[in-house]
Amino acid sequence: MDIRDYLFGGDTRTLAYKSLDASTLRAKAISQNLANIGTPGYQRKEVNFEDQLQTALKAKLAASQDQMGHMPAGKGVDFSALQPFVFEPKDQTLPGEINNVDVDMEAAKMAENQIFYSFVTKFVGFDKYMSAISGRGSA
Repeated sequence: MDIRDYLFGGDTRTLAYKSLDASTLRAKAISQNLANIGTPGYQRKEVNFEDQLQTALKAKLAASQDQMGHMPAGKGVDFSALQPFVFEPKDQTLPGEINNVDVDMEAAKMAENQIFYSFVTKFVGFDKYMSAISGRGSA
């Protein structure tokens, strides 16, 4: 098996694509929050993905060791089952405001999300760059 398959295939690729899904959904939620900045009673939206991912990764690593010195590696965790979802956090309305949307916080989250999305899209395409550099066709 090629090193590229370990680095860019299987679970890694699945997680990268799921991360892109979460980032896209997060951008939509942030845009919706900003669009409703003046709507009385509007509750801001957030996306949950990282908590699910952390739980799945802990489950994958929570296997017993067969031999001393071996790193535990769990099996059977299906990363393709992870689904980002939108929820409304139970925040109070900001004092003196009409809802719980903070334009500065949303703008910062949007910038962070854009940087993350840019990184993951470059990571997903990295194996194609390596194939082109080495003169091999992309898998």
